[in-house]
Parts: sequence; C-alpha cells; structure tokens
Amino acid sequence: MAGGGGTVVIGAGLAGLAAAMRLAGAGREVTVIEAGDGPGGCCGSAVLGPYRFDTGPSVLTMPGVLADTFAAAGEDPDRWLPLRRLDPYYRLAYPDGTFLDVVAGAGEMAEQVRRLCGPAEARRYLRFRRHLGEMFDAAWPAFIDRDMTRLRALARPYALARLAALGGFRRLDRLVRSHLTDDRLVRAHTFQALYVGLPPGRALGVYAVIAHMDTVGGVYFPERGGMHAIPRAMASAAEKAGARFRYGTRAARVETDGSGVTGVLLDTGERLAAADVVVACDLVQAHRGLLPDTARDWRLRRPRFSPSCLVVHLALDRALNRALNPPARSGQAHHTLHFGRQWHATFAELAAGRPQPDPSLLVTYPEADAAAAPDGHATLSVLEPTANLTGAAEPSRTPRLLDRLFGRLAELGYGDLSGAPRLVIDPQGWRRRGHSAGTPFALDHRFSQTAWFRPSGRARLVPGLHFAGMYTAPGVGVPPVLISGRLAAERILEAAR
Repeated sequence: MAGGGGTVVIGAGLAGLAAAMRLAGAGREVTVIEAGDGPGGCCGSAVLGPYRFDTGPSVLTMPGVLADTFAAAGEDPDRWLPLRRLDPYYRLAYPDGTFLDVVAGAGEMAEQVRRLCGPAEARRYLRFRRHLGEMFDAAWPAFIDRDMTRLRALARPYALARLAALGGFRRLDRLVRSHLTDDRLVRAHTFQALYVGLPPGRALGVYAVIAHMDTVGGVYFPERGGMHAIPRAMASAAEKAGARFRYGTRAARVETDGSGVTGVLLDTGERLAAADVVVACDLVQAHRGLLPDTARDWRLRRPRFSPSCLVVHLALDRALNRALNPPARSGQAHHTLHFGRQWHATFAELAAGRPQPDPSLLVTYPEADAAAAPDGHATLSVLEPTANLTGAAEPSRTPRLLDRLFGRLAELGYGDLSGAPRLVIDPQGWRRRGHSAGTPFALDHRFSQTAWFRPSGRARLVPGLHFAGMYTAPGVGVPPVLISGRLAAERILEAAR
C-alpha cells in the first residue's frame, strides 16, 4: 500500500461501479472520480425535449451477475433495480417475409423453429441447444468468470480440451452450420458475432456462448428508467455502502513511486492519495498521459478495434401498437432484428471500412419504459453497423446512410420517420464522446485479443494499479464488464489481507 489511503476508481461506468460496490461493501475506503456529470459511462442517457433515450447497451443478459454485484454491497437487487424478462427476447425478421420470435423455454422455442423451418430442423435445434449449454458450462468458469492475470488461470488443459471437443476453436459459422441447416436459424445463432466485433466466419466458436446467453438465458430490461437505471442504482448502492463520488472531475495522471501507486492527480491540480487505483475507462485513451510509462501494455501497441455503428434515436408522436411487417403475435417487439438480404458481403464491406451494401438493422422499441415519452408517444432507436474510424471513413457518409435507413424503415412498415425529431450518433459522434477509433465496442475479440491475450487487468510493474472495463478480459458486454470490475476488486482485497 505505497500511497496510503484507500482506492480511487477512475470512471463511473458499469465496470468502475462494480468495483466500487464490492470494495465499499467490504469496508474499503473508495473514491470514484468521473468526468461526466453522473454515473453511467457507456451506459448513458440523453434527452430530446420530453423524450429520454438510452445511449448505450440495450441488451441485458445474465441478470445473476448484476444481482451478485448488489449482494456484494449488502443490498437486495430487486429493491434497487427490479427487472422484467422480455417476451420475446428478440424478434428476428427475415427479408423473405418470415420471422422467428426467440422465446423462453426449450419446448416453446422448438415450436417457433418448427413453425418456421419444419419438424426436422426443430429436432436439430433441440440438440444444438443442448450443445450450447455444454459449451457455456465449459467456457464460463474457465474463460469468462476468471481472472486472466493469474498464472493459475493458464494451466487448464482439461478445460481447453473440453472446449476444443465442443468446437470452441472452430469458426463460429462452421460450428453452427454443423448442427443447423436452415440459413435463417444459422443467422439467429451467429449474428451475435458482431457483439465481439467480428463476422461469423472469423469469430471463434466459443462465442456461441453469447447466443446461449441471450437465446436461452433470456434478455431483461429494468422495470423503470431504462438501461440507464442500472448505473444509477449501482451508484446509489455504492454510496450507501460508503463510496464517495466526484462527478465533473477528470483524472490527469496516476502517480507512482518505486513501490507502486501513490495517488491520482486531478486536472484541477488536486491530488488524491491512494493505495490502489482502478482505471475503468478507455485504455487506449488512458495510455496517452493518464498512466505512467511503466504501465504500458504491449497488447495495445497495435490495437484492433471493433466496427462502430450509426444509431438514430427517434421521438415518435404515436405508439407502435400494431404488428409490422412481418405480422407478429404481439405487435412490435422490444428488440427486432431486421436482417438484410445479403449476409457475407455485408461483413466483407464492413471489414474493409466501407458501408454495408444491405445492413441488418436492430430496432429497439422500449414500450415498457413508460416514462421515456409522453402519454400516447414513444421512442424508437435504430442501430446500423458501420466502419470505425481507423480507416478512411468520410463524415459525409452519415447523411447518405440516414437517407437509406429511413427508406428501409418505411419499407419495413414503420412509415415515414424522416421528419421525426431525432438524435444521431455516428462514428465521429462516438469519438467526440471519448471512444477511441470512433467505436463504442472497444477492441474486437480475435484470438490475439481474447482471454490471456487481451489487455491485462493489472499493471505488473506498478503494484496497486488495476484495470477494468471492456478493454480488458473478459471483454465487451454488460456481464463481462461487471465481471471485470469484480476481478479488480478481488485482487485489491486479496492483496490487503
């Protein structure tokens, strides 16, 4: 404990909040500094008149990870953050006019597959579903819920062999196609590769666990306040446990001496003494002055970033209370993924830094979040994958992409939304919000940036300096980010014993 004092957490996103909750719950003195005016980080919120939008993740899976975080602070998660399970989890709409609702229960889901693809594919689906469960059981404790900074995490030959036997080191699309034959069902279990920044043909088969997490485990949503309610509740619980928050405060430099961390210098010139520091922000940005030279990670010398996205948040003067094209059993779903007619070509163009010729669109309609819009009104958010800014991205692309997007929405039955009040975030907008390469999805998850090869959760040459967030293992997504915060807290508490 070179610097004396407690722990300073830099960043009040989900990772920093998870670390703060656990440390404060264990009686540690914790100060969280955040450059923004409130908690959330990437899990943010924006307003447009009387409308409110979530500007970060829209998919919440594995709610047990979140519940465990609250429990570590001595709190009941249901009291702070009641959740509802979405029904359906997703609606997958295909260009041929068919659709698949992803619903709870093996039998119920098999019936959806039978309706779309026939009884033989439904039987294959049930076998594949069991396979996904086996892969999840093998991957979760060995590669996701595990501290990759510890040497003992490397010596898992049985886990590696088991995962290899299940196809974890094959390519994702080949793994799925070895079980399923209908291309629509294959897409339903491979589109998740974009969550880790790769096309299905390049992602490892182990990332089929993401399909298990959201198609089997389920997708959830806060009862009140949208996704931004998650960081707000976490910050309140951390404060109750004793953590202090300083918003509108920017860290300028992590200070060290020969024995480790000593404190954090703020941009105001104030210095906070610290025995430990958790850096829970964009690590590429942090390496540009915030961190000492001895903390530089070789894995970030040539970072490979995930694609970015164009997001359009729309303020509607009506509710979408009718079934759109295609017809569905329950009107507009919370999450609808409209697949484009092309598939492989769209990924090739994205990887080349060009607009996708026929992109798939994720449409989020948070009807359950009643306070997000006035009575009788609604909000709608549309996400289209785009290239990040590491190549020759042109700012002038956004108007053309918007015109195409509104035309596509009209074709899908949403009507002409081009005149609706809107907030637009494109790659340049993500960069202005502090995201390296103009992407909110950090590094992609190619083999060389996965597990032990992802940036480390601690600086080995700087005792007391730890990292958390989507740049570190286990990676991108709400559950992995929460786990990264837990791992940082556990290392600090273990060293203090």
